[in-house]
Amino acid sequence: MTKQNRVPFLFYISLLTSVLSVIQAQDITKELSNSIEKPNIIFILTDDLGYGDLGILFQNRFEQSLDVPNQLTPHLDAMAHDGVQLPQHYCAAPVCAPSRASLLLGQSQGHANVRDNQFDKALSNNYTLGTVMKKAGYSTVAFGKWGLQGFDDDAPNWTAHPLNRGFDYFLGYMRHRDGHEHYPKEGLYRGVKEVWENRTNITEDLDKCYTADLWTAAAKKWIVDHKKGKDAKKPFFMYLAYDTPHAVLELPTQAYPSGGGLNGGLQWLGEPGHMINTASGKIDSWINPDYANAKYDDDQDSNTPLVPWPDVYKRYATDTRRIDDAIGDIRTLLKDLKIDNNTIIVFTSDNGPSSESYLKESYHPTFFKSFGPFDGMKRDCWEGGVRMPTLALWPGHFPSGRVVSSPSISYDWMATMMDIVGLPSPAVSDGVSLLPSLTGVGKQQASNVYIEYLHNGRTPSYSDFETNHQARHRGQMQMLREGDFVAVRYDIKSAKDDFEIYNVVKDPKQTNNLATDNDMVLIQKKFKDMALQSRMPNMTAPRPYDKELVPNISAKNIAPGLIWHCYEGQFPWVPQVTNLIPIASGIADTPQIKKNKMKYEGAIYFEGFINVPVDGEYDFFITTNTGAVLRIHQSNIIDADYEYRQSTPKAGEIRLNAGWHPIKLYALLNKQGNSSLKLEWRGPGIQRREVPQTVFFHEIGAFK
Repeated sequence: MTKQNRVPFLFYISLLTSVLSVIQAQDITKELSNSIEKPNIIFILTDDLGYGDLGILFQNRFEQSLDVPNQLTPHLDAMAHDGVQLPQHYCAAPVCAPSRASLLLGQSQGHANVRDNQFDKALSNNYTLGTVMKKAGYSTVAFGKWGLQGFDDDAPNWTAHPLNRGFDYFLGYMRHRDGHEHYPKEGLYRGVKEVWENRTNITEDLDKCYTADLWTAAAKKWIVDHKKGKDAKKPFFMYLAYDTPHAVLELPTQAYPSGGGLNGGLQWLGEPGHMINTASGKIDSWINPDYANAKYDDDQDSNTPLVPWPDVYKRYATDTRRIDDAIGDIRTLLKDLKIDNNTIIVFTSDNGPSSESYLKESYHPTFFKSFGPFDGMKRDCWEGGVRMPTLALWPGHFPSGRVVSSPSISYDWMATMMDIVGLPSPAVSDGVSLLPSLTGVGKQQASNVYIEYLHNGRTPSYSDFETNHQARHRGQMQMLREGDFVAVRYDIKSAKDDFEIYNVVKDPKQTNNLATDNDMVLIQKKFKDMALQSRMPNMTAPRPYDKELVPNISAKNIAPGLIWHCYEGQFPWVPQVTNLIPIASGIADTPQIKKNKMKYEGAIYFEGFINVPVDGEYDFFITTNTGAVLRIHQSNIIDADYEYRQSTPKAGEIRLNAGWHPIKLYALLNKQGNSSLKLEWRGPGIQRREVPQTVFFHEIGAFK
């Protein structure tokens, strides 16, 4: 082979490898979507459970030491051995409401409508895990804590009731504050609370019902009834959101019922006053015997006798163990019903551990080191506040004992579930499919890990934490991760504030700030740029960097026009196209469907750069008779998809530096062949008009 021929040969090898990678990823999805049964999915979310609370992730290292307190989670450990651990997985925000909103919407805190401490704010009317799974042919059900329903002016027909956000059935706490009490009818510490079955308050019947038991028993009953009912062949998606071990640390009435599964464990009896089989005995009374007489070295002096654990920590360990027992019970039920091999279980938490107890006796996560090998806790953007205890199980599909080393985040689960059921995720969502990481097959796309949060408190001055983290004022915070590096900043005053940069793989406690190293100058700039390129301002949660201009990028080897790809299919929404194979491609002067005369049902995707003439605020407008989504960088500028009124202009604004900005425009094509799409803009010195072809460019060589 001559020297002149080497480059083309390597190019074709590279192209072939790329195509095979896409085909391989699609083959996985196609295989799953063509299976006789799509898998059931149970997504379990706990409340304030820390990374360090799981045995297999952290607690088991203390198992042989009598003087160090440790918790036991045998069922979760077994799940980890049988499935996949995701030790680099993050929540979207370090407190519950925004974290849950991002999870359910599949959007980061740069786009989700619930941010900061906006508890009980109505979840936006958009795609949720409920709506997308329902569209995929699933029965959808939610149990436990919701807290995203809207305010009580709309009770009991809350604007964002789960039944209005894609779920067929709901049983649980509607209000955020209700989740702070674990005996709803008795209301021992926080007052009487309300449990709703769909739109009916059923609290009056719930004598002595400890909520972790209540949600588990109700979930088991629903699964059994579903498998016996007319929709038995229909797969189900279950969102099981526990309100424990959060805060009040109330105890169950008795030991976890023996046996588990169909005929043992927790059972729904359905008798008013005795709704579940643990609704008897004395409420707030039972401590797990593994902890009842537990002792530890309280002054770390080996010459002094061990002392009993304080009661509050026996309570916390018992509550955590109760969740662990529930996981074992549910797994046994799936085996009894012979659906365990076709059911995915995901287990995670909403944020890091808390220091709340609502009891006379104070509680601190330092006792069990619930934050694990990290610094920080709930409301912190240090790793301990946002790194989650996350496991996933699907026998025969997810390899047992697998440990995923790449970072991921909670809003990736929407894209992952869509990949599993054979659908692309909505283009408006921010996540990527984790299926390659979970299966070990195919190339994993990098997650867009972006977190922001505002809290006017301080990181506690725990001796376990690094000195420079102790008592740090939180204020406005941001955290981004790329590869092994995390960029975090506290008390942000402007977009110019430097990030602290840590290699969290080598330095999980974030002791060595690399930002001062000379070779970090470019990385510092990259993180600052990413922070502005990954989000959209929200007037209900103002940030000190909201009015900053979004930085441009360097663009070389470019030519006029946008690359376009067409995808044939019946898409239920404007689709993300990452794992789709186009049936036609080309270069277009402008993103207009009519000019390209697309006459088949499916989607079209335009990508390239827009050359912004001067600094300033730009308004963009989309008008289409189908649906469309516009992104610039990672920012979601216009969502003209969910319940979009066709042929009505939809607008979005963004402040841009002059120069090159990556643009992605997704649109649906209708089967009539008369799809239309118009993109307009308005900016400094520019009256509203169609974006001219003179500002659209693409990278030479990007279109093959």
